[in-house]
Amino acid sequence: MPNEHLIGGQAVIEGVMMKGPDSIAIAVNKKGKIIIKKERLKRKSGFLRLPFIRGIVNLIEILVIGTKALIWSGNQFVEEGKEEKLSSWAIALTLIIAFLFAIGIFVLLPYILTYLLGVKEQTRPVLFNITDGMIRIVFLLLYIYFISFIKDIRVLFQYHGAEHKAVNCHEAKKALTVGNAKKYSKEHARCGTSFLLIVFIIGIFVFSLIPLAVTFAYPGFNLLAWPVKRLILFFSRIALLPLIAAISYELLKISAKYPKNPFFSILIKPGIWLQKITTREPNKRQINAALAALKTVLTMEKGYK
Repeated sequence: MPNEHLIGGQAVIEGVMMKGPDSIAIAVNKKGKIIIKKERLKRKSGFLRLPFIRGIVNLIEILVIGTKALIWSGNQFVEEGKEEKLSSWAIALTLIIAFLFAIGIFVLLPYILTYLLGVKEQTRPVLFNITDGMIRIVFLLLYIYFISFIKDIRVLFQYHGAEHKAVNCHEAKKALTVGNAKKYSKEHARCGTSFLLIVFIIGIFVFSLIPLAVTFAYPGFNLLAWPVKRLILFFSRIALLPLIAAISYELLKISAKYPKNPFFSILIKPGIWLQKITTREPNKRQINAALAALKTVLTMEKGYK
C-alpha cells in the first residue's frame, strides 16, 4: 500500500470526511449501515500548488468542503421528504457568518481587552501582542473546553479521534483494519487544531511588526486621530491573516515531515496537547466509518488495493 498520498480529514455528523489530493469521501453511520458519498476534486494548477500560495488556497478549499460535508451528513438524519439542500449562496453566507464570529471573538475582543489592560500597541508592540496572543489562546481553550460538554460535540470529538487513528494507521503502512487502527494515537501532528495554535503563535510575531511597518509606509501616521490609528492598525491585522495562515500551513507541513526535529517538535506539541480535548477515544463503529472513508479516498487516489 503506497503511502505517498497525504490524507487529511474532518469529523462530520455521525461520520468522517477524508480528503486526498484529488478526491473526497464522506462515510456516515446510519441505521446500522455506512453510507458513503464520494466526489472528485478539480486538480489545482501549478501556481496554486506553490509554497505559501497553496496554504491560502487549501484553507479556503477545506472550509468550503468541510461545510458542505457537515451539511450533507446532517441531511442524512433529516426526516424523509424534509431534506433541505443549501444553495451556494447559503453555504457562502454560513462561512461568512462563521468567519465574522471568529474575528469578533478571537481577534477584535482580545485586541480591545489588551488596550483596556493599559498596554499600548505603538509604544510596546511586542508586549502588546504577547498579551493579545495569550488572551486569544485562553479564549480558544475556554471555547473548546465548554463545548466539549455538549453531548453531540463529544460524539463529534470521538469521530475526530477515529479519523486520526485511521490516518495514523495508513501512514504507518499497516492494514486498514479496526484492530490495527485502535492501536494508534487519536492525535495527529497535521490536525487543524495544531494549525490554529500555530496561527496564533505566528500572529504574535507578525502583528508585532505592524506599527513599525505602518509608520514606515506612512510617516504621517502618528499625526492621525486616535480612532483612525486604531482602525488602521486593527484592519492591518485582518489583511495579514492570509499571510499568517500561509506561513502556518508551511510550518505545519514541515513539522509533520520532521517530527523529531527539536524546533518542530516544540512547535507542534501544544497542538497535540489541545487534541487531548478535541479528540475522544472512538468505538469500533466510529473507527469503521473513518476507515471506510479512508479506503474510498485511497481507492480513488489509486493508493489502496
